[in-house]
Amino acid sequence: MTTTASIESLLAGTPLFGNLAPEELTRFARGSREFSAEKGTILFHRGDPCHGFHLIIRGQVKIGFVSPSGNEKVIEILGAGQTFGEALMFMDKPYMVFAQTLADSHFVHIAKATVFEELESQPAFARKMIASLSMRLHHLVADVESYALHSGKQRVIGYLLRETPEMQEGANSLTVTLPTSKGTIASRLNLTQEHFSRILHELSAEGLIQVERRQVRIPDLQALVRHSG
Repeated sequence: MTTTASIESLLAGTPLFGNLAPEELTRFARGSREFSAEKGTILFHRGDPCHGFHLIIRGQVKIGFVSPSGNEKVIEILGAGQTFGEALMFMDKPYMVFAQTLADSHFVHIAKATVFEELESQPAFARKMIASLSMRLHHLVADVESYALHSGKQRVIGYLLRETPEMQEGANSLTVTLPTSKGTIASRLNLTQEHFSRILHELSAEGLIQVERRQVRIPDLQALVRHSG
């Protein structure tokens, strides 16, 4: 059974809520609910009302929409510690996108009424939430710039470089594990799955990467950086 104390503990371990005082965490926890969802679960559809926002404790979520012709476009792929749904909560409008889990996931949903009450008395939390929304906007603008100015190959290389894990000093080779299916990543990069696979094949043929299912080995990181232009 979920308790206020367990939700407080989950909130305290995240950047957005981590510096709040115990009594502030308690108020947020009272207006929140904790839940799990299996892989493939639709958390909300386009047009559903927005009653708060979600914090990902564990797992992965894709945010996207479906065109009238039935094609899916992935806007974001989010993981543990990230949030979604805040913007629509402030606009008091229904969701413009859908959210679906890409893995078995665990969440805390924070109610809109609780957020609004706390924002009035916690300027520090308000600044952190504004910073979070500003960073999201920055990433979306960067995506639009990438779609408009960068080739498909540059987008794929840029994605691989962003996903690179921490390297030991002096190392220049590493392995990237793709966090989800190639089709989902391709949609995120505004590419078809066929185009995405073709680019991976071209990079492999040039010796810049080695692909084994979701494992992408980069034998020479600096060579891949130079190739990105």
